[in-house]
Amino acid sequence: MTFDRSGAPCAVNSFVSLAKQTYFDNTDCHRLVIGFVLQCGDPTGTGMGGPGYSFADELTGNETYPRGTVAMANAGPNTNGSQFFIVLADAQLPPSYDVLGTVSPESMAVVDAIAAKGYDPNHPSDPQNGGWPAWGAHINSVTVS
Repeated sequence: MTFDRSGAPCAVNSFVSLAKQTYFDNTDCHRLVIGFVLQCGDPTGTGMGGPGYSFADELTGNETYPRGTVAMANAGPNTNGSQFFIVLADAQLPPSYDVLGTVSPESMAVVDAIAAKGYDPNHPSDPQNGGWPAWGAHINSVTVS
């Protein structure tokens, strides 16, 4: 991932701090919406977990979410924590999600392979809200350099 600190410095700094604390290590991406997003960053794997703090949005109102964008997931205004999503295809979202940066084409190939396997049949899913990825969505470690 290549960060864009100019657009969301607090979000990027929070992500980097959590990564340096091994917060994301040995976690699973808990939500896949095929053709839309892969969501990660919750160590509980439930979609309800976070770092124990939240921070304000850093939005200009001009945010866009093309394929490969990495942005903060949230539960409404000013609820950023640790969860983030990777956009699988150009998304028409409102400018409500802090943009952290982008992933490389090589990383997108991995994300595409995860999405291609679909949903885990042992967990409920639906096309609008998604479900657990069937394969390969485990984060062994996050390294910041």
